[in-house]
Amino acid sequence: REAESFKEQGNAYYAKKDYNEAYNYYTKAIDTCPNNASYYGNRAATLMMLGRFREALGDAQQSVRLDDTFVRGHLREGKCHLSLGNAMAASRCFQRVLELDHKNTQAQQELKNASTVLEYEKIAEVDFEKRDFRKVVFCMDRALEFAPACHRFKILKAECLALLGRYPEAQSVASDILRMDSTNADALYVRGLCLYYEDCIEKAVQFFVQALRMAPDHEKACLACRNAKALKAKKEDGNKAFKEGNYKLAYELYTEALGIDPNNIKTNAKLYCNRGTVNSKLRKLEEAIDDCTNAVKLDDTYIKAYLRRAQCYMDTEQYEDAVRDYEKVYQTEKTKEHKQLLKNAQVELKKSKRKDYYKILGVDKNASEDEIKKAYRKRALMHHPDRHSGASAEVQKEEEKKFKEVGEAFTILSDPKKKARYDSGQDLEEDGLNMGDFDANNIFKAFFGGPGGFSFEASGPGNFFFQFG
Repeated sequence: REAESFKEQGNAYYAKKDYNEAYNYYTKAIDTCPNNASYYGNRAATLMMLGRFREALGDAQQSVRLDDTFVRGHLREGKCHLSLGNAMAASRCFQRVLELDHKNTQAQQELKNASTVLEYEKIAEVDFEKRDFRKVVFCMDRALEFAPACHRFKILKAECLALLGRYPEAQSVASDILRMDSTNADALYVRGLCLYYEDCIEKAVQFFVQALRMAPDHEKACLACRNAKALKAKKEDGNKAFKEGNYKLAYELYTEALGIDPNNIKTNAKLYCNRGTVNSKLRKLEEAIDDCTNAVKLDDTYIKAYLRRAQCYMDTEQYEDAVRDYEKVYQTEKTKEHKQLLKNAQVELKKSKRKDYYKILGVDKNASEDEIKKAYRKRALMHHPDRHSGASAEVQKEEEKKFKEVGEAFTILSDPKKKARYDSGQDLEEDGLNMGDFDANNIFKAFFGGPGGFSFEASGPGNFFFQFG
């Protein structure tokens, strides 16, 4: 009678949804009469409402041990198994209910739910092997609708989120599990994995070591720990070689580091950028550009890689590409330095689309006044139309064009003010200088100082000499 009284009070609190008090009274009933199946069944129901499925499972199992015909006990045991992710065991419990009551609609539905979970498990297993992590996350989300307390499903989801680069979500799932079970090796491994993929390798190693303390045979934690230590050591060795100026060794070490773990995107992005810097030091600029391109493919927010590639584009006179990279950088980080780099690239791009007067004269950009004059003398005589009067019309037209360009180049580069404006990328026509109106012959006459006409006369096959009239 006393046990029944405790049970009735427990039922009253359960009806009010005061599950903690209900639990206390069902416990008193069990203590008073420990061989009553319904008391364990009621306490199992209360624990389920409190989300304590593992404890509830123990009570439900005890209830059917005491009474194998206790239908609600079998239902609650099956529901606990399913909530904890053990769909096979759950199916056996629901089948037992149907043996006792073949019309039990709840058992029929729960059996279907258990089959659904098993199907999602199978699909997820195949997709994980295929590295289709997005689909695994989908399957685990569906399975967790029926098995909300299954740590195994949550860990698999968290691991896949980490492999997809969704680190905050993965960390959140793992942290929730660790709050309930601080010794969960799988959750410790996932926490370490997130840190490892975020390039916090030292902290990651600490979590992997902790996971291995809890489960020494944890294969994934063991492999990740080994990779993390190897990656850290190889990267540091590469950095040391670079600082010492041993670029060839640094290149080899960074290359070896890139082969350790292709899944570690952030660290590999840094390694590619580092190797790109080495290649730029070795003047292998196209290789440096390729490395920086690989870096931004892995991490499209990696400013340092864009800056390194942009500089290589500048050095190889690929100004449009340089402008594109500097624009990307400036949009991300609007600093004075980045603004100036973009402006410089835009100036060089503008200059590259004009005639290259230095190239036309065949002189360096730092050529002296005398060097410019000598170059003009040589090129003007080489391309003067009179020298090619016996050539075909096509050749004459080409040489006349080159003669005019040589005159243009000399007009600009021999005048310090015009040269300064040209070097700074200013538009010369905007400054009132129309290069289409000047006469190259007048430049030629003024330079050579002739009083009147001039001609080229043959002195032998293929040889000409210049003579003023």
